[in-house]
Amino acid sequence: MRLPFIPREEAFFDLFVADAANMLAGARLLDELFRSYGDRERLASQLRDAEHHGDQLSHEIGQKLNSTFVTPIDREDIHALISRLDDIIDLIEEVADTCILYGIEAPTPEASQLSGIIVQQCEELHRALGKLKQFKGVQEHWIEVHRLENEGDRIGRRVVADLFNNGHDALEVLKWKEVYGLLEEAIDACEDAANVIEGIVVKHA
Repeated sequence: MRLPFIPREEAFFDLFVADAANMLAGARLLDELFRSYGDRERLASQLRDAEHHGDQLSHEIGQKLNSTFVTPIDREDIHALISRLDDIIDLIEEVADTCILYGIEAPTPEASQLSGIIVQQCEELHRALGKLKQFKGVQEHWIEVHRLENEGDRIGRRVVADLFNNGHDALEVLKWKEVYGLLEEAIDACEDAANVIEGIVVKHA
């Protein structure tokens, strides 16, 4: 017996975009924190709220996944995508939290550069997910995320080398090595999300 036609649940795509919009808002808050560091406590609090909202969206997508018989893309790809987006907002929030916990007194230009790269990557991911439903016009966005990752990698290597080569205070070296490491992890997480999106599009090309 043939099963009746069961429509695919297209609301997933709207939820992906909402999740990416929240991630982008978090990236912009971090960038603002480094540019308006005197207001860091308030901005870090807003980032914690964004991280909690991201958890709620991930939970909502997970619940929809469990209750949907036919999904528009493979279930493992949905899991991978929401996991990568969750990683990004978690790391962004952890950067801000670490700066406050470690008593970082002032941001460096390089920290602002790296947070700016994260914003640009999140913008590209948000645009890509807005197009994912059609599986078209997405490639330019994941390519740009990869290019930005390479740029961030170059900045990260240079600034960490500078920490150890220019006679900085040992405690400050340890603090900033941790902050830079988290910024680079966030940049890498954006690339991971782009890889998931690329894999989804390739499957449906």
